[in-house]
Amino acid sequence: MQNPISEQARAAALAQLDAAEAAREDILVQHIANGVVIDSRTVQIDPEVVIAPGAVILAGTILRGKTVIGAGCVIGPNTLIEDSTVDEGTTVNASQIYGSHIGPHNNIGPFTHVRVNTVTDYGVHLGAYVETKNSNFARGNTVSHLTYIGDSDVGKYCNFGCGTVTCNYDGKDKFRTQIGDYCFIGCNTNLVAPVKVGDGAYTAAGSTITKDVPAQALGIARERQTNLEGWAEPKMEAYIAKKKKLEDEQSK
Repeated sequence: MQNPISEQARAAALAQLDAAEAAREDILVQHIANGVVIDSRTVQIDPEVVIAPGAVILAGTILRGKTVIGAGCVIGPNTLIEDSTVDEGTTVNASQIYGSHIGPHNNIGPFTHVRVNTVTDYGVHLGAYVETKNSNFARGNTVSHLTYIGDSDVGKYCNFGCGTVTCNYDGKDKFRTQIGDYCFIGCNTNLVAPVKVGDGAYTAAGSTITKDVPAQALGIARERQTNLEGWAEPKMEAYIAKKKKLEDEQSK
């Protein structure tokens, strides 16, 4: 438990908080007067931030450092953007962006983590629980969910299945992944860098790709399925008995 503070210290702290709140609201009012749509006092904007008229900043959004927001953007709710540029017409929903350049008419979020040196072109979608770092995305890429893309160069109009990971670090050095145009990366693909996927290539779901995939090829790197009949029966008998015993105890 914290020690109680004196009335003098409390008054000084409240005055400091009031001053900070007044300065924050002054910045919001200046942006509103410039044509930015802000309808919540929960927004926080640093003095250096530049926002084009017509942008919408929703509740819980924090814009820090040398951030630039383009016209027609919708930022938030609950979004943090720091030292980044977001071009016109882009939506960033419940996500965090650091030291990056997000292109026009992108759709980012929810719950996307865009780390430093991410650059996207027109019409890119980075969706739920996607993380990027030090990567370039050409026009029209779709990365919908649960994917990590780091130290990569991605061509235009690629589609990434759920669970894709670029394995860029071997414990000592970082390596890049290169993906061509019009590629389809199957769900739960591991791309072990350095590796290249050629234009129009596919990777099969569940593959760990360690060698280059030529253009128009299908890369498959997984064991053929084998079913061992009856293997689970003795294990399952004990498991079911344990759960039935628990049910009996709970019903008493």
